[in-house]
Amino acid sequence: MDGTAELLDIDRRYLVHPLHHPDEHKAPLFVTEGRGAMLHLADGREVIDGLAGLWNVNVGHGRGELADAAAAQMRRIAFASAYVGATNEPAIRLSEKIVKHAYSNSSAIYFTTAGAESNESSFKFARYYWKVMDKPNKTKIISRIHAYHGVTMAAMSATGMKAYHNMFGPLVPGFLQVAPPYAYRWQGNEEPGIGAAEAVEKAILAEGPDTIAAVIAEPVMGAGGVIVPPDSYFPKLREICDRYDVLLIADEVITGFGRTGRWFALGHWGVEPDLVSFAKGVTSGYLPLGGVIVSKRVHDALLAAPMDRRFMHAATYSGHPVCCAVGLRNVEIIESEGLVERAAIMGKRLMTALNEHLSDLPVVGEIRGLGMMAGIELVTDRATKAPALGLAPKIGREAIARGLLVRPRAGSADPAFGDTICLSPPLSTPTEILDRIPQILREAITAAIK
Repeated sequence: MDGTAELLDIDRRYLVHPLHHPDEHKAPLFVTEGRGAMLHLADGREVIDGLAGLWNVNVGHGRGELADAAAAQMRRIAFASAYVGATNEPAIRLSEKIVKHAYSNSSAIYFTTAGAESNESSFKFARYYWKVMDKPNKTKIISRIHAYHGVTMAAMSATGMKAYHNMFGPLVPGFLQVAPPYAYRWQGNEEPGIGAAEAVEKAILAEGPDTIAAVIAEPVMGAGGVIVPPDSYFPKLREICDRYDVLLIADEVITGFGRTGRWFALGHWGVEPDLVSFAKGVTSGYLPLGGVIVSKRVHDALLAAPMDRRFMHAATYSGHPVCCAVGLRNVEIIESEGLVERAAIMGKRLMTALNEHLSDLPVVGEIRGLGMMAGIELVTDRATKAPALGLAPKIGREAIARGLLVRPRAGSADPAFGDTICLSPPLSTPTEILDRIPQILREAITAAIK
């Protein structure tokens, strides 16, 4: 047994993976090294990382500056608590830098270690805020169908994908989902941006505004199939939240730190949220780090609270000095290399090339995206938009065989949702590599439908 085979045997014996089933783990993708936008596999192949790890390696693989930042901080102090009464310089510096890149109403940062934890924390911030404001019944959270917010219990309950609920229910009470701004498959008579926002309003009124703490929304729905909202959606949603005194949580775990061509994505529509959940791109995945950007409105309430109503939310690794040191250096790289601006330009290039190479294929229903994230929704009939179910995994296999890693988003028997191929390459992906992605995808789709 060679070294790789031995390791995979140990893997199957001792390691439980996310979304685990042994039938899908017979021939795993075994990555041994990464450089820029390229991954090296244990079998000797080199492939384009068309998903930037898992939507997160924004600056690309193998950045020695980030390894150096981690090592230097570890040599000084690897761990120090950031609990009240204690602090450390990397957490201080990174919080200031993030606030300066965020929305004009942004005020402070609470650090976590991951996106789901960030969303859990946002839910607690929302409930805390309303209790401090003497409206303790405002506890419910509204999210959208097809949304992904993580799979811890409350985050899973906000996630609008039934596959994540089936074996872990019942869901946490007080979470409800409404229709998303999914223009390609919008069922209503209204303009989809307005109609989907009004679906939130109807839920608020049905439940009672005095019971709703917050609405949580990804600016672009990522794992749900890269669903980009119509321009009318978020301005209308912000207006509705203001009318009924409901907080707006932006889940920017994927869209934050340049992914869409802006530091944070609601700026595309001139909207400011009350809370922002972030993770992934803050360290480009080099170390686990996430957080919540707190608006001045929420921050002021926290600062003014009496001692017996203090913010009793905590985590051992909040403000972890090594993770924050890497985050700080990562954000400096994004700044110095102009990767946010580059994502806007190269994202348009990617979308143009995807349309040129794929739009004539009969199984391609819609090509959509914003910045450096894109989705190709698959159908069996363009006229009826009948979803192609089970095709995306086949295309994923054909793509990896041709040197491209993508994220196949499998649909379901629900006629309102089909398979989608998701793309999210590193923001630093060289032009010549980016241009190969649509070419390989055309070959992979053509082979998969034969």
